[in-house]
Amino acid sequence: MSRAGADDEARPTTRSILHADLDAFFASVEQLHDPSLVGQPVIVGGLGNRGVVAAASYEARRFGVHSAMPTAHARRACPDGVFLPPRFEAYSEASRTVLEVFRSVTPLVEPLALDEAFLDVTGAHRLLGSSVEIAEVLRERVRTATGLVVSVGGATTKHLAKLASQDAKPDGVLVLAPDAEAGYLEQLPVGRLWGVGPATLVKLERLGVGTVADLARLPDGALDRAVGPGRAEHLLSLATNADDRRVETVREAKSVGHEETFARDVHSRRALHAEVVRLAELVARRLRSAGLVARTVVLKARYPDFSTITRSRTLTEPTDHAATISSVALELLDDVDVGRGLRLLGVSTSNLLERGASQETLDLDGGDDPSRRLDLALDELRDRFGEEAVGPARLAGPGGLRVQRRGSLYGPDGGR
Repeated sequence: MSRAGADDEARPTTRSILHADLDAFFASVEQLHDPSLVGQPVIVGGLGNRGVVAAASYEARRFGVHSAMPTAHARRACPDGVFLPPRFEAYSEASRTVLEVFRSVTPLVEPLALDEAFLDVTGAHRLLGSSVEIAEVLRERVRTATGLVVSVGGATTKHLAKLASQDAKPDGVLVLAPDAEAGYLEQLPVGRLWGVGPATLVKLERLGVGTVADLARLPDGALDRAVGPGRAEHLLSLATNADDRRVETVREAKSVGHEETFARDVHSRRALHAEVVRLAELVARRLRSAGLVARTVVLKARYPDFSTITRSRTLTEPTDHAATISSVALELLDDVDVGRGLRLLGVSTSNLLERGASQETLDLDGGDDPSRRLDLALDELRDRFGEEAVGPARLAGPGGLRVQRRGSLYGPDGGR
């Protein structure tokens, strides 16, 4: 399905931005992996009592199942659904292939999550045609390379391109011509604007604002008084499509982390120590995979009443070594009261640097660091034989090594 406002220009004088969004991404990957699931209501997410839905196939959505819904609610809404735990390695692999397809069309690609990205295709028109034609090229190449379906929205701004891709779903294209953008934007419910949450929406409704056009027509000062000057400026910019953000090909990572919501509150400090080691292993592996080192280790703990605390420590030298990260995180955990039990535990790293980007990291690149050589050797073994092939002895149990997350969910939305 393709729809266009009037995108017939092959050589536009304005920017041409596409937002590509994979349909029901996690669920679609599972259906490709197991063709018997095609046509069935597939629900991916945490399977425990506290799990949440990450993605639901369109078959499941007919029952009212959606992302971020508690899994227990999803089971009641769709008792015959196929409930699956997430397989992030499979989703990451599919995402990498899709990004390669995007970059075959334009080098100006800005990934937002595993399942979506912005593309600036202004320079691709001469070779590939209009934005609608480029969108269809993208969709066909993605389908050929992966079997996945991608919906595409297009406009002169990132904000409007993302809104258009939402309206293109499922399995469609909606490219807005420049002269059609204002009319499209004005008729949208104001709740569609980025940053309009439930609380802000209530304030806008009190002002009689129902559509974006209503927002743009508010008297001077009315919006400032209702939501504050900063928020007002942001909303008015979106309402008038004043979005000059460029497609950024490099998105700087601010932190790398993993966290676990437990099926039952954990009171045992020994069990929490093992959990810290497991999370540190995952964090360190992600740092090495991304070519990053971190200066700061952060421990996050959430209690049964949902109150949350964080503890952090900045290191004298940046690291990507699991033993170092876990050692610091364990010391931070020692200062946390676990008598009430913990509902969630997380380990993350921040103040990230590229490996070798500073004098302090130069010694880590050398071949004489035994811990570095060991980490890389273990990474090779895991790449060849799986994540649970080798790991710290503390994680060993009757069922083998518990390295991967089981029965809980963290990560990006699994696709609309």
